[in-house]
Amino acid sequence: MLGDISHAEHIYIAVGYTDMRKQIDGLSAIVQQNFKLDPFSNSLFLFYGRNTKIMKALYWEGDGF
Repeated sequence: MLGDISHAEHIYIAVGYTDMRKQIDGLSAIVQQNFKLDPFSNSLFLFYGRNTKIMKALYWEGDGF
């Protein structure tokens, strides 16, 4: 469940399909390696799979994702 995201400074949406089997470590690696961004920043990252009804969000809340 996604917590309070109203304090997020930026919202990034990954273009294309993301493997929905990836967990937090895999998604944060995508943010670091592919986007050259810090997953621990005050930003919300959204990922979609082939089924566009499914979305994963990555947001650092200070004590965990």
